[in-house]
Amino acid sequence: MASIKICGLYTTVIPRVRTYVQGLDEILYGGVPERSVVLLSGGPGTGKSILGRQFLYNGLRRGETGVFVALEEHPVAVRRSFRHFGWDISQYEREGKFAIVDAFTGGVGSAAQRERYLVKQVDDVYELSDVLRQAIRDIGARRVVVDSVSTLYLTKPAVARATIMTLKRVIAGLGCTAFFVSQVSVGERGFGGPGVEHAVDGIIRLDLDEIDGKLHRSIIVWKMRDTKHSMLRHPMEIKDSGIEVMWDRYLKIVGSTVKIEPISKEEVEAMRKAVEEVEKQPAQRKVEIEVED
Repeated sequence: MASIKICGLYTTVIPRVRTYVQGLDEILYGGVPERSVVLLSGGPGTGKSILGRQFLYNGLRRGETGVFVALEEHPVAVRRSFRHFGWDISQYEREGKFAIVDAFTGGVGSAAQRERYLVKQVDDVYELSDVLRQAIRDIGARRVVVDSVSTLYLTKPAVARATIMTLKRVIAGLGCTAFFVSQVSVGERGFGGPGVEHAVDGIIRLDLDEIDGKLHRSIIVWKMRDTKHSMLRHPMEIKDSGIEVMWDRYLKIVGSTVKIEPISKEEVEAMRKAVEEVEKQPAQRKVEIEVED
């Protein structure tokens, strides 16, 4: 975190991590504050996993190494899902710039036994944090996605906050910025439980609402520490190239009527300028790895 002098006064400049997801950095007024742990919450089919993978791949393309923690899918399926959008991660794996932590198979199967980062007890958050720590250090990771973190505490809600904090200490302590995918039921407006919602630094909610027989996708930034963010629900689409957020419009639902309205010119300009300011900042410095006792 740096300070700059403006009109004789010092103001803090918060380092940000650009997602490079079309429209998302605008509604975040430049990007996610560095070292934040952000919850991607929503029901099935809302695009949470796609957004997490897109965040990782966009970083890889720009020289930011990343780790994906697979809790609900076989690593083979994870790699296939990246390829579905044309995001080839194989080169980055070979070059040691991307790693998958297998916390799904428990080492069962010949394919699983070839994984470099394997969690044998898939419900042991302490083993998971140790393996994740090793993967982050090995490749010097800057971005982490855990999909889905709710797998770790769905049947044990009392330990939800402790689980999140255990992973957060490792991730933030080693200089990473992370997206945690969180599952909620269809129609549920929560984010994963009070222990989770208060432990994370940010919450991005993705929704799929049926209105008058038609499904409408939307995204809203519910919470984000250390930054201004849009307070509107924005329409979004899932295209062949990934998620696109209509940042200059908002979704207005009144009864069975859905309208997509333009946001104010002042807010559009403020969002655009915020992203431009982040673009002007020097390339992100290398974060020193903190050595734990």
